[in-house]
Amino acid sequence: MSESTHGSLTAVEQRGIEPVPSSERTGKPFELFWVWFAANISILGIPLGATLVAVQALNIWQALLVAVIGAGGSFALVGVVSIAGRRGGAPSMTLSRATFGPRGNMGPTFVSLLSRWGWETVNTTTAAFVLLSLFSILFGSSANAKSVPVLTIIAILVFEGCTLLVSGLGHGAILVIQKWATWIFGALNIFVGIFLIANVNWHAVLSAPGGSFGAVLLGVATIAAGTGIGWANSGADMARYQHASAKAGHLIMVSAAGAGIPLVLLIGLGALLTAGNPELASATDPVAAIRELLPTWMAAPYLIAAFGGLLLSNHLSVYSAGLTTITLGFRIRRVYAVAVDVVVTLIGSLYFMLGADSFYGPFIAFISLLAIPITAWLGVFLADMIRRRWYDPEALLDMSPAGRYWYRGGIEWRATGVWIVALVVGYVMLAMDQGGIAWLVTLVIAGLGYLALGGARGTVSDPELGRK
Repeated sequence: MSESTHGSLTAVEQRGIEPVPSSERTGKPFELFWVWFAANISILGIPLGATLVAVQALNIWQALLVAVIGAGGSFALVGVVSIAGRRGGAPSMTLSRATFGPRGNMGPTFVSLLSRWGWETVNTTTAAFVLLSLFSILFGSSANAKSVPVLTIIAILVFEGCTLLVSGLGHGAILVIQKWATWIFGALNIFVGIFLIANVNWHAVLSAPGGSFGAVLLGVATIAAGTGIGWANSGADMARYQHASAKAGHLIMVSAAGAGIPLVLLIGLGALLTAGNPELASATDPVAAIRELLPTWMAAPYLIAAFGGLLLSNHLSVYSAGLTTITLGFRIRRVYAVAVDVVVTLIGSLYFMLGADSFYGPFIAFISLLAIPITAWLGVFLADMIRRRWYDPEALLDMSPAGRYWYRGGIEWRATGVWIVALVVGYVMLAMDQGGIAWLVTLVIAGLGYLALGGARGTVSDPELGRK
């Protein structure tokens, strides 16, 4: 097995965005279960659950239902994008060149990169707060970032170093580490979760009235936008090593279940804690807020679990961002693209922890804005997949007018035009305070609009294999 194939913990993946040869596509669907499970045991699922109770006014049963539909359903879409990875053997945004054209694809690719950088900054900043809290327990130092700037920089560098180590190694290391780390950090999360549940104000939880049907629908949209939609443009990045025999249904199922199980548990825990303690929802630092609910002896395991969950999410995101950077046109090796990505998020984290007065509110709002163009891309890409069963591996890398996917001036105008119209409609809905369903409307307009204009162009099946 070569260095670029999966399954090796120490070999550095040499492949960039070029499609994986058939001989190296030996992956099995269940490998992706661990990838998505580990990427979603982050503490950031708890504030999402708190939002369902505090903002949408749902009771615990409605919140659990919303978590199942919103998280599991949105990650089923990630699984659908994984099918394209199995068909073309390339990352999501590289495959997207066949849909939008090399130049038309630059807009969705740039937005995808901004989104990855944004979430990585959220992960890094939150993880640094976790380490500062852990340092305060171990050494008695302050947990306030601005009071201990040197310690804050160390915390950020530790997290970024761990991220770079795994993301730089690439696909094989991620598969191995995501699987085994799931058991370790998952067990820690369960340990802490059981204690928190045992100390919940159950009378307040069970006596809470339910929200309206409209609030439930809005909750589903909110959870979907905050979970699977944010990962949709990374669905093919890991699936490109899947064997050609991997069934589409299995890829969808492992993505939905792998991410859905931890997200439902964490979102449900956030809803449960907020129903019993409404002050949690207004906390600007969810790490510190939950730590206050724990005795000192349990704070360390909780913080270690929180750090691990954020790391498992971050190194997968950074790996994907490295591929997206190359797709955008930067001619550097994948490992160097990963390093560039880490530097960008390092600078962002330093600013938000040591310079800015606030972080979570405005930055999450910024990420929500990016969800609109990402969803517009998803609608067009999924519609394109209905007819496109094969991607020309050479044409995906051909940026010249002679390439199969050059179309007119390097742009597939139907796909690009519909993408622009859909994202404009989405932003108009945001301006009209319809943010909860804006992503869904954007998705539908993009997909149906593209189909109405004729859908996919180009080869439908592999001319050599005749495979559909």
